[in-house]
Order: sequence, then structure tokens, then C-alpha cells
Amino acid sequence: MANSKQARKRARQAEGRRVLKASQRSMVRTYVKRVIKAINGGDHATAMAALQQAQPVIDRIADKDVLSKKKAARMKSRLNKRIKALAA
Repeated sequence: MANSKQARKRARQAEGRRVLKASQRSMVRTYVKRVIKAINGGDHATAMAALQQAQPVIDRIADKDVLSKKKAARMKSRLNKRIKALAA
């Protein structure tokens, strides 16, 4: 455990950030699951609508450094690729 006052404060701050980021990561996963569910259902229009809802959420979380920008881009790219394959 932290011994100095400064280290105790840093531990409190780290715990608060951990909880917040866990919640934000969970939200992103939920939006991604909605897109995947629509893709698996075979409905292109629903999948596109779900992706359009998920993209700003993924971008916002990447801007806050909860996800890396590259991971966010890769996630969006892969979902878009699957939706395009669905249309073909």
C-alpha cells in the first residue's frame, strides 16, 4: 500500500480512472455487439444504422485514450468490411 500522502492520492486517482475507463470500454463493446448482431441477422440496413451509431462512440472513446486510435480505426474498418461483404 502507498505510504506517503501523495502516493495515496495517486492510488485513489488511478482507481477512479480505472472504474471510469472500464465503464467506457463496456459501452463500446455493447455498440460493437449490436453491429455484429445485425450483421449476423443478415440485414444490411440495420447493420449500417448500428454502425453509424457505433462510430461516433468509438471515436469519442479513442479521443479520451480509453482505446488507442489505431485500435478504434481497426475496429471500425473490420465492421465496415463485414457490412460491405453482407451487401455483396
